[in-house]
Amino acid sequence: MSRAGLWAKTIAGGLLMVVGGPAFVEYLRPSDEELRKRYNPDLQKRSAEQGNRKAQEFDDYVGKLKEWSKSDKSIWYAAQEELDQKRAVLEAQRAQDKEQTRTQREEMRKEMLGEK
Repeated sequence: MSRAGLWAKTIAGGLLMVVGGPAFVEYLRPSDEELRKRYNPDLQKRSAEQGNRKAQEFDDYVGKLKEWSKSDKSIWYAAQEELDQKRAVLEAQRAQDKEQTRTQREEMRKEMLGEK
């Protein structure tokens, strides 16, 4: 076989694999709708209920990623800073609740002892 024929055969085989392989996989893979039709009715109902919530969570996450990427810092550091801020707010809320509970207990104790 001549060199040109060998090259043509090699290129044709490569094109067949590069183009035909993904096309064949796409042809075989069922769509999301086809998969949902195969669910039992309970799963279909649950999937419909949770679909919007999961889509919203994903949109929120992508929005956060976009916000973090605007920062000069790495996304990981920006995410960690946000997590630290949330923890600090939560700690402050817990401390405030603890103080409020302590104050209520003091008032109840005073009422029980008749000091008020």
